[in-house]
Amino acid sequence: MAEKLVIIPTYNEKENIENIIRYVFDLEGNFHILVVEDGSPDGTAAIVKRLMTEFPARLHIQERKGKLGLGTAYIHGFRWALERNYQYIIEMDADFSHSPDDLALLVRACENGADVAIGSRYVDNVIRVVNWPMGRVMMSYFASKYVKVVTGLQIADSTAGFVCYRRRVLETIDLSKIKFIGYAFQIEMKFTATKLGFKVVEVPIIFTDRKEGTSKMNAGIFKEAIFGVIKLRFKKVTPAAGSGQSH
Repeated sequence: MAEKLVIIPTYNEKENIENIIRYVFDLEGNFHILVVEDGSPDGTAAIVKRLMTEFPARLHIQERKGKLGLGTAYIHGFRWALERNYQYIIEMDADFSHSPDDLALLVRACENGADVAIGSRYVDNVIRVVNWPMGRVMMSYFASKYVKVVTGLQIADSTAGFVCYRRRVLETIDLSKIKFIGYAFQIEMKFTATKLGFKVVEVPIIFTDRKEGTSKMNAGIFKEAIFGVIKLRFKKVTPAAGSGQSH
């Protein structure tokens, strides 16, 4: 079995899903893909299932009933991966805002000593975002600055959603205690990994806004991130029972 699993959460991604799957499978590195599908009414699941006949060993789907949130989709995917032999588990969007060509960069960073590799839009104080309205760029950039101030987390792009975890990180984090579901989930995972003593590195990538489909960002997700960060500051982090880690 391949060591590397790319988890792609989907809700109404029929314009993108086939292209992203084929692109990843054309790359070197024998990546597998798990699509966590939240009941898209647009037929996303049917496209994935058709492609599963073409890529039976490499493409997998987990279907959930209803739109349950980004964070719970990834937690579902993490648990699925840990039941199998994957050593590198990667979060990636379906819409090509994260270039699949950068998957190798994240995996290589973990192979070279990182426990968590973040595809970072803002590392070294350089903004690497294409086609976003300036207001959204500033909101995202200063959100990460806000997280630094409130939590002390020394990560330039704490809301990044393009992340590679080594298996042992997800085995050690008590996934049942990860509570946020929107972009705050991304902050909570990075905060928890750091508190447990894992080595987190940022790899510069170019983030390009989606060309097809619609963004899932809304006011509730943004509000959760703002107020969730304050709760995180006071969160006590302990390893999962039985993880054997003393971080």
